[in-house]
Amino acid sequence: MPALTIKNIPDDLYHELKNVAEQHHRSINSEVIMCLKRSLFPKKISPEDRLNDIRTLRAQISPNSITDEDIEQAINEGRS
Repeated sequence: MPALTIKNIPDDLYHELKNVAEQHHRSINSEVIMCLKRSLFPKKISPEDRLNDIRTLRAQISPNSITDEDIEQAINEGRS
């Protein structure tokens, strides 16, 4: 299996990577591989699944949560 050496990693990036690896109970090496896989091979979502996600989100939003009066007030406040 090929090996990869990464040089000159900024300290803040290394520490964040180390923290995330610990949270996931992985080595830093395994966490880097997972990050690369997620970045290079993103999960493909079907149009049907995306629409179902949108419908679920819409159902969680209460209709008419912003009234015409709220919009009018925001416009008037922005003019002053």
